[in-house]
Amino acid sequence: MRVYVPLTLSGLAAAHRAGEIGPGPLTAYAVTPALREWYVSDDIEELEYAALNRAAAASLRLIAGDPGAVRRRVVVAVDVPDGQAVADPDHSLDPSSLGEVRIASAVALAKAAAVHVDADEAEKDVTAAASVLGAADLGDDDAQFVVDGAEDHELLWFGVQEISNLIG
Repeated sequence: MRVYVPLTLSGLAAAHRAGEIGPGPLTAYAVTPALREWYVSDDIEELEYAALNRAAAASLRLIAGDPGAVRRRVVVAVDVPDGQAVADPDHSLDPSSLGEVRIASAVALAKAAAVHVDADEAEKDVTAAASVLGAADLGDDDAQFVVDGAEDHELLWFGVQEISNLIG
């Protein structure tokens, strides 16, 4: 099963040093039944893209909670055995947790298929979005517009062998 783990660049650096993403439990995003129902598509590539975007939104939350974090969203695509990523049935109807899964333990970075990171030019919009995320959560339309501006940036794809260049 492909899961998308939200991180920050410092979290990616820590995972690179440790050789694993963790410790567990980890929150990740995947194509879950609730995500399929919400997205209304049978195209697996579209569904995985939706899960990736959910993880990118979670990465923005991590950035907002860490004033020292570089303002670039990071998502690591990892392949885990079926059953290792478990959706919480109590959260399946909560729109903010669509596609959310839990992984009980750390995941070896060797299991990563790719790393997705914002381009440098996204930093300004990600910085602005991180600063107003709380207001957007409370229904402020102007703040939501700023958050949407950050989400308009496509994450770039990097091979796992490029992590040292991303964090260096």
